[in-house]
Amino acid sequence: MAIKYHSNETNYTPKAKARTAKWIRRAIESEGYLCDEVNYIFCSPESHLAMNRQFLGHDWPTDVITFDYSEGRKVSGDIFIDPATVMANAEALLIAPEVEMRRVMIHGVLHLCGHGDKTLRQQRAMRRLEDTYLREYYETV
Repeated sequence: MAIKYHSNETNYTPKAKARTAKWIRRAIESEGYLCDEVNYIFCSPESHLAMNRQFLGHDWPTDVITFDYSEGRKVSGDIFIDPATVMANAEALLIAPEVEMRRVMIHGVLHLCGHGDKTLRQQRAMRRLEDTYLREYYETV
């Protein structure tokens, strides 16, 4: 169904919204799910850190926080992204900012599809899936 984009205390707007939404829906379907409603909320570092403290119990910045409301095979959730942290990470990793943003966006969706990243094994599996979906996105240009 719907992939929506919102900004909260930031002026970040993702590029190629329609194409990105189509890519996200395809990824969800490839994972064996149906897309219900996924909201991307781009927010300030301060509000993102406050969510980290409140919901995750840690006091350091992250790039993405996913709230999963999925029921059965229908994927639904809110994915909060701190664009400033994403851009800083991209610079540190020598990656194009938009590529890193798409990685973070698909990372949140993969969480909604049941993939974790708590263990080293899960992190490696998550990274492989991210790479697979990023290749798909950029091969369809």
